[in-house]
Amino acid sequence: MDWHSDPISLDTEILKSYKMTQNVRRFFRQHIGENFHFNRDFMAWMKTNIGLTMQDAVNEAKRRKLAG
Repeated sequence: MDWHSDPISLDTEILKSYKMTQNVRRFFRQHIGENFHFNRDFMAWMKTNIGLTMQDAVNEAKRRKLAG
């Protein structure tokens, strides 16, 4: 998985190779809203939840209210 350029879907698995990229940011903004922003705690959550999906990540970001 190239987090910089590969398509990301809700079914995409969070892999050990996960990187916070502009492509990932676009994905979250598409699914959460233009006001989405990363914070340190959420970035750590992404790194420690290998095997979950990007749907799980969207749900977690919404739970954390990372969009206004």
